[in-house]
Amino acid sequence: MKSKSKNNSIPFFDMQFVTSSISTMLVLLLLGLVVFFVLAANNLSVYVRENINFSVLVSDEMKESDILKLQKRLNEEPFVKESVYISKKQALKEQSEAMGTNPEEFLGYNPFTASIEIKLHSDYANSDSIAKIEKVIKKNTNIQEVLYQKDLIDAVNENIKNISLVLLALAVVLTFISFALINNTIRLAIYSKRFLIHTMKLVGASWAFIRKPFLLRNIWSGILAAIIADSILMGTAYWLVSYEPELIRVITPNVMVLVALSVLAFGVLITFFCAYLSINKYLRMKAGSLYYI
Repeated sequence: MKSKSKNNSIPFFDMQFVTSSISTMLVLLLLGLVVFFVLAANNLSVYVRENINFSVLVSDEMKESDILKLQKRLNEEPFVKESVYISKKQALKEQSEAMGTNPEEFLGYNPFTASIEIKLHSDYANSDSIAKIEKVIKKNTNIQEVLYQKDLIDAVNENIKNISLVLLALAVVLTFISFALINNTIRLAIYSKRFLIHTMKLVGASWAFIRKPFLLRNIWSGILAAIIADSILMGTAYWLVSYEPELIRVITPNVMVLVALSVLAFGVLITFFCAYLSINKYLRMKAGSLYYI
């Protein structure tokens, strides 16, 4: 047993460990970016959808107190994220500033109507849902019109769908590429120890005993690589949010926590699995075969 322990002593922090960790870190960094873009794209799609609004034009005969009651009822609906009441005077002021002239001066009256601007929850921000919402709102006889840009909404949803499919396909492809790259790195590292593995077999060491130090070494390499990759990703995200605070709506703390955990999980699982497969390959080989690979 003493001989086994001596043969089984494999240094952790040698140059091979460092180079393997760096290679794994670069691959995990790539994987982390893919996870980040997938999660951030989902938040971005929610942000864009929830900033698409439509206008409920109210009849001039409706009192302001009744309009505010209507707004309160609408806010209680599950599809409404938030709403803003715009009076006739406010609408005139905003349009006058936008056009650079006051229409009331040459028309003799205020041509604009009071309205309620509604922003929807992202799940309802599509043409089909808005069409149903429009029917519900128009049951009130004091509603003149419900205005929304159908073409814009359809274009936004179509683009979000296409981007999501591209990111999903990219994530799958890069996952396989990352697995292959890390597998090659680990396989080369274990290849250099193939004769040591065979020697340990000759002195009677069990497969589990031989595998243990290699698995631990590669798991620690994966953890170290994941920590470095996470530090780079977190630092970049912090810089982006500091540079543009509005990005906190997309690069949320939840996104970064999920990215960090995903990178760590990938680092541990992929290095363990690849090391396990590589070690078993050399454990099954006969001595003569070791010279011809």
